[in-house]
Amino acid sequence: MQNDFGTGRVWRRIIAQAIPLTLAQLVQLLYNIVDRIYIGHLPGADSTALTGIGLTFPIVSLIGAFTSLFATGGTPLFSIARGAGEKERASRILGCVFTLLALSSLVLTAFCLTFRRPILYLFGASDASYVYADAYLRIYLLGTPLIMLSTGLNGFINAQGFARVGMMTTLIGAALNLLLDPLLIFAFDMGVAGAALATVISQAVSCLWVLRFITGRRVPLPLRRAHMGVPAALLKQILSLGTAGFIMQGTNSLVQVACNTTLQLFGGDLYVGIMTVLNSVRSVLEMPVFGVTNGAQPVLGFNFGAKKHARVREGIRFMSFLGAGYTVVTWIVVLLFPLAFIRLFSSDPALLAAAPHAMGLYFFGYVFMSFQFAGQCTFQALGYAKYAIFFSLLRKAVIVVPLTLLLPRLGLGVDGVFLAEPISNLLGGTACFVTMLRRVYIPLGRKEASR
Repeated sequence: MQNDFGTGRVWRRIIAQAIPLTLAQLVQLLYNIVDRIYIGHLPGADSTALTGIGLTFPIVSLIGAFTSLFATGGTPLFSIARGAGEKERASRILGCVFTLLALSSLVLTAFCLTFRRPILYLFGASDASYVYADAYLRIYLLGTPLIMLSTGLNGFINAQGFARVGMMTTLIGAALNLLLDPLLIFAFDMGVAGAALATVISQAVSCLWVLRFITGRRVPLPLRRAHMGVPAALLKQILSLGTAGFIMQGTNSLVQVACNTTLQLFGGDLYVGIMTVLNSVRSVLEMPVFGVTNGAQPVLGFNFGAKKHARVREGIRFMSFLGAGYTVVTWIVVLLFPLAFIRLFSSDPALLAAAPHAMGLYFFGYVFMSFQFAGQCTFQALGYAKYAIFFSLLRKAVIVVPLTLLLPRLGLGVDGVFLAEPISNLLGGTACFVTMLRRVYIPLGRKEASR
């Protein structure tokens, strides 16, 4: 376990972080993916049950947005403070994030449980799909505090060089989820409610694991009661930097609402189900890119805090090239073998007939997505909050949502919804990456040359 990111080869430091993080994030994703796979094959439910689960995505994304607001706001500040040798400040950042996660999770649970029915219908539910969405959501929401604490605090374990321990957080919970899903869904005949209950139980175990480790003696900067609280100055800094992560997740919710309501209008429950499948496939395929960028963040932040600008530039180059190469390969695979991915989630003949065409549109130009991630990661890791926020808003709120609402009404129908994503990747991803090069990468080179 290496806690000093300022020595050794930069790419090795990033990969050492990225591999366990990718596995951890992929396993974390399996909490929901496995649910969708089982639910998509429920006897007699065709694609309606899968559609119902898809309708819960915006609410799940909203919970993730608040987790990201505090976690992605606090973790880079924590890494920069560690790199600068400011241990007391780093400890207070950790305590502040814990307090914010705990309080906000309780508020979100109460609000979403109270208003879940009108929210689901607003998000595109039909009478048929609402039954499945409600059965899943009312149980899933009870685990909100567990989900937010385990996910939000895990980054502070990784930021201290314990990426393998961070990976175990999700491995333990996901393994339990894999065992409980078929038991509760089929053996106990609980259907979608069983999938939600399996997720909540699994997240509870993951949360206990995180809290036990991060309050223990192995970490250099453990969570301590004395450092809990929300100082106004620190809150402002966390919110300023974390707003980018919040907008990224929050706009995911906005995009999903726009997609579901538009697809319900132009195609019905079938196409909402198709979008659920495509979102699931994309979430799995983008995990390695997320892993590399998330693995790079503490390395970039540490070296930026230590004023080792050449190492920061080297890290940016490495994650950018690796992400671009990977997304080109996955794009080709998806175009050649679409049904191999779709059949994982559904055996409904109508969905299998319509989904391959939609997948070809949705994944077109997939490589440009990696440019968005690389630029966004750099801005967040180095504390350039304004740029991170701007490009989060640009790609989704300014490009995707308007196109999702407009293109179908210009005669493209449901195809317009699936085309909005690749157009946003091209325009938003390119703009984000070029700006990062001009505003961060090149100026860091000048600073290094002048030393």
